[in-house]
Amino acid sequence: MLNTVAAAAFAMSTIIIPPGGAPGTTPPPDNITIDVVTINGSGCRAGTAAVAVSPDNKAFTVTYSEFMAQVGPQALPTDFRKNCQLNLRVNVPSGFTYGIASTDYRGFAHLEGGATALERANYYFQGMSQTEYRQHNYRGPFSDDWQATDTTDVAAIVYHPCGEKRNFNINTELRVAAGTSDPKKVTSFIAMDSTDGSIETTYHFAWKTCPPPKP
Repeated sequence: MLNTVAAAAFAMSTIIIPPGGAPGTTPPPDNITIDVVTINGSGCRAGTAAVAVSPDNKAFTVTYSEFMAQVGPQALPTDFRKNCQLNLRVNVPSGFTYGIASTDYRGFAHLEGGATALERANYYFQGMSQTEYRQHNYRGPFSDDWQATDTTDVAAIVYHPCGEKRNFNINTELRVAAGTSDPKKVTSFIAMDSTDGSIETTYHFAWKTCPPPKP
């Protein structure tokens, strides 16, 4: 089973501009461009991540092939924890700035009885304080899709400083603990993936206008 799961491990992370309607969700009228500066981590080593930008320049998708943490007979001692850091340059029209209002994480996990797993993430602008990690825990026996949502109160959203150039960093971590299960006999894992490839992690932008530059 482990080999099948490892071969099928697949994940997508999408940053999108939501449609207009609620305050803070209406994007600027001009196109947004997103540059992926670096992709690092044990869950997205070189050659295991691909980036595709949407035709309207308002979204991008990162596809992983190895973002999975596991314990079991065929797992390496370091496989219990995997992480990935994305360093992004989000280019927005003059006069606008953005923050992250909410994040939807999805994936698949198989946890034997007694095993536990977690997904946690944070994000921050280069040179600024990191946001607190938001963590979601799972306990075996469990074998199903999982979903978690992190929402930030409007007053607590951290926005990119107007008029400055700061890259945006996203840190994501997956971790599994064997607990009372026997990792010499059974395998437990958590992956940012889906067997049908339809699962994606979505970061929802919040928008606001910047004050005009001083003369």
